[in-house]
Order: sequence, then structure tokens, then C-alpha cells
Amino acid sequence: MSTFRKEKISKPLLEKMRSLLPPISDTEQQALDAGDVWWDAELLSGKPRWSNFSKIGKPSLSDEEQRFLDGPVEELCRMIDDWAINFEHGDLPPEMWDFLKRHKFFGMIIPKRYGGLGFSAFAHSEVVTRISTASTSVAVTVMVPNSLGPGELLMHYGTDEQRDHYLPRLADGRELPCFGLTSPEAGSDAASMIDKGIVCYEEYNGEKTLGMRLNWHKRYITLGPVATLLGLAFKMYDPDHLLGDKEDLGITVALVPTDTPGVEIGERHYPSLQAFQNGPNWGRDVFLPLDAIIGGQQNIGKGWVMLMSALAAGRSISLPSLSAGGAKLAALSTGAYSRIREQFNVPIGKFEGVRQRLTQIASTAYVLDAARKTTTLALDKGHVPAVISAILKAHSTYRMRDAINDAMDVHGGKTICDGPGNYLGNVYRAVPVAITVEGANILTRNLIIFGQGALRCHPYLLKEVEAANEKDDEIALEKFDQLIFKHMGFVCLTTLRAWFHTWTGGFLASSAKRAGKLRHQYQQISRYSAVLTFTTEMALLTLGGALKRKEYLSARLGDVLSELYLLSCVLKQYEDDGRPKEDLPLVQWSMASGLRRVELQLEAVLANFPVRPLAWVMKLIIMPLGIRRKPPTDKLTQACAELLLNSGDCRNRLTKGVFVGDQHSGLGRVEYAFQQVIATEALREKIKNSDAINAEDALAKGVLTQAEAEQLSTAENAVAFAIEVDHFGPDKFKRERASTGQSGENIKRAANREES
Repeated sequence: MSTFRKEKISKPLLEKMRSLLPPISDTEQQALDAGDVWWDAELLSGKPRWSNFSKIGKPSLSDEEQRFLDGPVEELCRMIDDWAINFEHGDLPPEMWDFLKRHKFFGMIIPKRYGGLGFSAFAHSEVVTRISTASTSVAVTVMVPNSLGPGELLMHYGTDEQRDHYLPRLADGRELPCFGLTSPEAGSDAASMIDKGIVCYEEYNGEKTLGMRLNWHKRYITLGPVATLLGLAFKMYDPDHLLGDKEDLGITVALVPTDTPGVEIGERHYPSLQAFQNGPNWGRDVFLPLDAIIGGQQNIGKGWVMLMSALAAGRSISLPSLSAGGAKLAALSTGAYSRIREQFNVPIGKFEGVRQRLTQIASTAYVLDAARKTTTLALDKGHVPAVISAILKAHSTYRMRDAINDAMDVHGGKTICDGPGNYLGNVYRAVPVAITVEGANILTRNLIIFGQGALRCHPYLLKEVEAANEKDDEIALEKFDQLIFKHMGFVCLTTLRAWFHTWTGGFLASSAKRAGKLRHQYQQISRYSAVLTFTTEMALLTLGGALKRKEYLSARLGDVLSELYLLSCVLKQYEDDGRPKEDLPLVQWSMASGLRRVELQLEAVLANFPVRPLAWVMKLIIMPLGIRRKPPTDKLTQACAELLLNSGDCRNRLTKGVFVGDQHSGLGRVEYAFQQVIATEALREKIKNSDAINAEDALAKGVLTQAEAEQLSTAENAVAFAIEVDHFGPDKFKRERASTGQSGENIKRAANREES
């Protein structure tokens, strides 16, 4: 029976799979091997086990981490003048660079034994989130050394000698790192870089040394203009066979001190008018010994897997934290401004169009903060979820853009006019940077999230593909035969599960043990998990390897996976916060809008599925009545908007971490006025219910006491000050514009060093 099965069933199926699936390239295989899977695999199993999701616990800070947030981070934020940094100096001031180094902001991820802070991923995220609400440029400056770059690569792959030498110097700022990956020819397709290193002998420190001659051109390199240590990605070649028979040795990563002869640091880019240091660099016949390779000679050709593994962790922290900070800033400022700014004698927050935007902003802030916290907690528990990191990077930056756009619409001229008092305009300009870097969002959404997720998270598919790529036919058939029938059983169960949960409305799907009022929401995620898994199986069955080229289909299925992950994080956040009753409307609104997006994407998948007869069958199984999810009700939208328009525990939780500043700063003015308006609400009601015309008349008529009239006057003055916008005389404006984009002191020092 076993032989018959192999020859008559498994062997033809194996041959069919080989004909459908293109071979996996080395770079694709290395990308698949990088990181691991976590809750994404549960969601693509069709039956997520909620106990596995909840058992990672709650995120928390150590006493040392909390002191750092309350001390150096708070002090740094008070030092920040974002207008001066971006529009007057074009750089962080020298004293701020010194402060960052002295307090080891660049060494948050470096272990304490090397002189770093050794912070958790959650603490790292909290720091970036807080700083990003004060200045994008400062946040990026802090992010980069703690994300993809020499520090993280050295910790995971460096030799003991490299770690002992460089990590202490990186931790205390004696070395400032950058990482050179992107080049003019290779952006999103980084593996196509033409930067090269040739294995050769040259004289080095007076001795004939086996090393590599490097030539490269990199651009868009953050911290590049001021870095002292460049992590360089290039392709290594050995044409003279000094290391062996192979000539093309693959992508390799080396450490290059920027004062090495032949290294040229270019002038600065100025990305979206952000003053963080960013620019090109070149290497012309730069010679270094092989021990400059991170991890030494044994890591030649392993650069791509090193980069992918590091990216899987760093991409889960930096930009999602910055995005959560931006959304929190939008929530705090827009809620306050909508309460204090009046038109037609009523606060603009009373208008339903504004309330819709407020709710959208509040939901975005809640979702992004929940996803950020949950994912960094997973990192701290030892997971390195590569697919989830891609989900978080793409969807957090996209949603931050939506939140900032909504906030700008509500603020109107207040945040259109630039100046020191504008707390949103510069964030608005910076959004395209976040969307572009660390993997462009279009590529990430259309190809990476589902393309890698379907392979990584499937219980059998990746193993089947590996079996199909096995060169020995007997071994391949043996492996494939053991997998294919398990896979068939999985398909049958998945089909039945998707059909059953659809036709029963998900009311019998799995849920968290103590789900309470949100039990149905847990069940709906489980329901759509089964639907997604079934749809994935049908797509793989009919399209095979062509699926990864069907970007419309891949993007939509990726959106479903992403939405289910984000909504899972929303439910966990609510649980972690102790199920506060006042947060429930926001959770319900987020779940309702998210589940509707899931159905909309599934509907689009079915409407455009290339095999039409199968699409009709799929529709009967998973969406027999079409889109049934309705958008959140107006009543729910109203309740969510009120959470930002009033001071309370929910608003405090939602906007925790936003640096407000004193009552003279841009955001501080608005928040101070907001608190004053709330404190004097009863006094305005007194006047409204009397025959007094205004506060002055109310005082004269005895409706208000002198103290009450003064309190009301203070509030009115605070509002007037808060809604002001900056204005400049022609001479000052010319001076400021002339200085914009010029190098700061650090750039001048770098230029002087190059000239010498």
C-alpha cells in the first residue's frame, strides 16, 4: 500500500509541485530562515489557541528602565527645540549629541557587560515612543544605532575580539555607527547591489595581508555623515581562488572605520526637511583584512541571513514605536484643540465630521500602541517574528499617516503655518520617510507579508517545498509522501472549519477563557482565521508558485492576516489594562471597523480570484451572503470622540508617553488651555443660564464672584494663546531659510576631517 501510494499518488503530485513552484533562490531561502513565527502561525492555522497568546503576560519596565524614562529621557525632551533643530541649525545641537552619548542612548540594546544599558525591547520601544512625540529627528538619531546596524550585528554574529573592542565604544558614543545597505542600483531589491569586495593580498600595517579590496556607493545612509564606524554590505568575489574553488562568495558584511583611506563621506541629503543626519558615502579601493568581516572569515557570504535576522527584530521596534508616538500625539493634541477651538459659538469637537476624525485618530492610537506593546513583549520572550515585524512596520506607518492627516484636517491653519508653535507640521512632513525606509511599504504589503507568511506559517507547505527542491529523487519522494497526506487532511479540516464557522456566525469558534463581554470578538478572529487559512489553501492549490507574483491577491490576503494580528493585540491590550469600562467603546469601534476591513478584503479576493468556478464555491463556503459586517454605529463613534474631548483615565492611558512640555511650548499651550476650559465649564454654564451677556456682565450682576471671573479670564487668555500661530518678519524669515539644510557642527567636523 505504501509503495502504491508513493508511486501512484505522491510521485505525480511531487512532479506537479516541481513544475508549479520555481526554485527558491539562496536569498529567498535565507530570508525564510531568518527569524521565526509566533501568533502569525496560529492565525494561519485556522484554529488559533488563545491560551498561547495570553501566556506571554503583560509588558512591564524594570525600576532601572523606568528611572531612565523619568530621568534622562524626560530631560532630553525638555532640551528639544524641534524648530531650531530642523529649520535654524539643520542638526542636533552639540550639547544634545554630548547628552545622548553621556547617557548611553546609543547603547540601549548593548548588554551591560559591554557598558551598554541592556534594556528590554519594550523599554527600547518606550524610549523611542516618548522622544518621537517631541522630535522625529531626535527619535531617528536615537533609533538607528539601536536598530539594524553594527551594534546588533556584532552582538549576534561578531567575534569575541570584535565585541570586546567595539561594543563598549558604541555604548558610550566613542564610536557612532551607521549601516550601508541601500545603493543607487539596489533599493528594495537590496540583493541586487553591485558594491563589491575582491579577495586579494595587499600591504596592511607594513605586512602583506590577505584581505579584500572594497568599492561601493551607498546613499540614504542615516547617521552616515557623522558616523565613525560603517557597517557595510557588499558582494564578495574571489577571482584568484585564494580562499577556495568558488568565485562568487555572496553578500558579506564588514566593519569599516570611516577614517580608512579610500572612504569618502558625501554631503548630506535632507529627507523631507528632517535634520537627522543622512547622506551618501563611497569607497574607492579600500583595503581591509578579512578579520574586518563581522564574525570573521567564516561569515563570508552570510551577510544576507545576518541582515534578515537583525531586521526581523529591529523592524518590530523602531518605526512602530515612532508611529505609535505620532498617533498618540495626534490624539492628545487634536482632542484638546477640538475642545478649546470654537466656531459658530460651539467647540469644533461638537461637529459630527470632527468627531468622526477624532474617533479614527483615537482608534489608530489604541491599535498601534497595543500592537507595539504586544510585539515587543514577544521579542523579550525570545521570539523574532519576521512576518509580524513586516506587518507592524507597514501598517503602523500607514496608519500613522492616516492619523496625522486627520489631525491636520481638524487643526486647519493652526498646523499649516510653520513655526516653533506648530507641533504637527513637521511630523506630517516626516511620514513619507517612515513609509519608505526599512523595506518600502508597497513591496512589504504586496509581496512580503503574505508571500512569506504563507510559506513560513503553514504547517506543511515550506517542508513540501524543501522536499520538492531536494536533488535526490528518492529522498525527495520519501519526505514528500510523509507530508502530502497530512496536508490533505489539514485542507479537509480547514474547509469544514471555515464552512461551519461561517454558517454559524462564529458563535462556536474558540475564544479566550475569560473573554467576558468581548467573547464574540475573540470568536470572530477565530472564525476569520479559519476563512483565511481556507482561502490560502485554495490559492496555493490553484496558483502554486505564481501566487507570489499575484500582487493584488497577495496584498489582500496579507491585509487580512495583518488585520487579524492587530485586532488580536487590541483584545490583549484591553485585557492587560484590566478591562476598564471606559475603554470599551474604543475597543468595540476598533474591532467593528477592523472586522469590516477583513470582509471587504475577502470580498475583493473572491471577486478577482482567477479560477472563477472555484471562486463561486469559495463564496458559498465563506461569504454566502456577501459583506455582512456593518461599520461602527454613529452612537459608538460619538462615545469614542468624547474620550478625547474630556479629561479622564481613558485619555490618559491612550496618550501616555506624549511629551507635552510647559504651558509656553506649542503642545503645552493647547493642553494647558484644554485643562482650563474643562475646569471652567461650570462657570460658562452659569453665564449661559443667566441673563448675563458675558463674564464681565456676569460679575457685575453677581452671577460670578471675582475669583470665578478671574478664573474664566485665565482660561480665555489660555485659549487665545493656544490658537495663535507663528508669524515672521521678512528679515528673520530669510535668515532662517538660509540656514535650513546647512550642516551642523558635526558635519563641519566630518568635512574638515575628510579635507585633512
